[in-house]
Amino acid sequence: MSELASPRPTVLPVAGPVDGRPERGRPRGTVRHAVSAVLLWLVAGLFLLPLVYTVATSLKPASEVFSVPPTLVGSELRWSNYVDALTYLPFQRFILNGVFVATAGTLITLVTASLSAYAFSRLRWRGRDALFGVFLVTLMIPQEILVVPMFSLMQTFGWVDTYRALIFPWAFTAFGVFLLRQFFLTVPQELSDAAVIDGAGKFRTFWSVMLPLARPSLAVLAVFTFIQYWNSFLWPLVITNTIEDKGTVPLGLSLFFSQQGSQWNLVMAASVVSMVPTVLLLLVLRRHLVSGIATAGLGGR
Repeated sequence: MSELASPRPTVLPVAGPVDGRPERGRPRGTVRHAVSAVLLWLVAGLFLLPLVYTVATSLKPASEVFSVPPTLVGSELRWSNYVDALTYLPFQRFILNGVFVATAGTLITLVTASLSAYAFSRLRWRGRDALFGVFLVTLMIPQEILVVPMFSLMQTFGWVDTYRALIFPWAFTAFGVFLLRQFFLTVPQELSDAAVIDGAGKFRTFWSVMLPLARPSLAVLAVFTFIQYWNSFLWPLVITNTIEDKGTVPLGLSLFFSQQGSQWNLVMAASVVSMVPTVLLLLVLRRHLVSGIATAGLGGR
């Protein structure tokens, strides 16, 4: 009787390279991240280069601003340029005017935009969507076209050369309404229904439920609106007659250029000072900006 053959153990194939050579580690993800980081640093450097040049020029003596060959840092750091820039013109007055106009305009914009966005997103009334479409059409009208009719309207009101003319005409914009409306549409309707069940009215629901949730979007709108007011040049130039009394920062910077020449070291020093309010605003609202930019205006029904 033949002896039974014992079954052979099954050998599973080992996964390996096709060509038989040992597999080598290829950190493709690491290389990709390194290239991305280098590109980001290059782009950031391009954006920071004008700022670095402005700060460096603001500390140079006047005779070394256009020296040949050009240098980034002067022979001495002349901090007195900042004192001269603030005393050469009433620049402190320009900064106070700019802060007041930009702050007041931003607050009014936040109030009007949030109320309008709530009405366009949560309240049901006839012609709502059609009116919102007409409202959005105003975004396609350039500011330069509105300057002449807006000036005539301000002249009718008697607001020429006043702070009211600098603040109110641009405090009612469709951009803020659209931004906040899109955010309100992402909030579940169940939250509003729960507030109504608890006895809250429409305004209480807006104030206690919707507005706290919209803080990131409000922060984004506040930054955009403040910068728009702060950098506005055309409208203050048209509506302001007494620049040294009612002028804002862009108008004050333009006064450094005269027929006698331009003192570029003082212009750069004044420009650096004019950046301080916007930088402080960004630092104060930095916690809400990232989440606000990531979510605001991307949803909606």
